[in-house]
Amino acid sequence: MSDGKLVGIVLVSHSAQVAASVAELATGLAGAGTAVAVSPAGGTEDGGLGTSAELVAAAAASVDGGAGVAVLADLGSAVLTVKALLAEGDELPEHTRLVDAPFVEGAVAAVVTAATGADLAAVEAAAADAYTYRKV
Repeated sequence: MSDGKLVGIVLVSHSAQVAASVAELATGLAGAGTAVAVSPAGGTEDGGLGTSAELVAAAAASVDGGAGVAVLADLGSAVLTVKALLAEGDELPEHTRLVDAPFVEGAVAAVVTAATGADLAAVEAAAADAYTYRKV
């Protein structure tokens, strides 16, 4: 458990609408009273499809409350964008992790778990565990 600080969540998608919708879904399912900071980082600065290192870095900075930042990405180049930022070393807040998880289910699990005050490792584990969710 944390010291009252909550892990922040960044959702990186090629589409601003997808990122915003998944953020809305995850926070809605976590409950109206959740204080978890969730920021979508979708699309490009001009509103097109793609990913933007600048939008990802700004989103991460906006959710960093000192307990770490979990970043979930939808597809290939979104993942590569986050990996490049992590490799830079100074573009993202300290204790930022790219989480290997399904985008929608992982986002919901991450937000719900972060809302309990869990630490970054537990948030990452819950999101990654979403790979095991079966629908049939």
